[in-house]
Amino acid sequence: MEFKFKALGVIHTPFLEDEGVPIQSARSDAAGTIELFPDYTEGLGGVAEFSHLILLYVLHRASSAVHLSVKPFLDDTRHGIFATRYPVRPNPLGLSVVRVVDCKENKIDFLGADMLDGTPLLDIKPYVPEFDIHTVSKIGWYTRRAHP
Repeated sequence: MEFKFKALGVIHTPFLEDEGVPIQSARSDAAGTIELFPDYTEGLGGVAEFSHLILLYVLHRASSAVHLSVKPFLDDTRHGIFATRYPVRPNPLGLSVVRVVDCKENKIDFLGADMLDGTPLLDIKPYVPEFDIHTVSKIGWYTRRAHP
């Protein structure tokens, strides 16, 4: 099966190259701006009422040489791609939870940028703790990193 998506806008960040990009939005205080294309501006109604948003985007500069076993940034052991957040994936999709700073017209200013400047935005969803926070009982290989 194949699916076709179109960008709803562009994400602007201070990161022009891979080097120096935070590995997760939760570990970033970098500022960014979403510039939504005019056809989608009406969809921003109510967004400013949320403190956080979930951004879905294309990892547009990730290598196309996908491997199903990778060594993630936070470990020295290889793991299956789906047990990591490694950016070179079969479908180059990124997901970040960011903090809203301002929302005016077709732009959203946010903190927590962990993507490259010019990243194509696919969707925005509100972050709702009742839906998005889960009690976790295991965290796989990351246990060694979180609790050495």
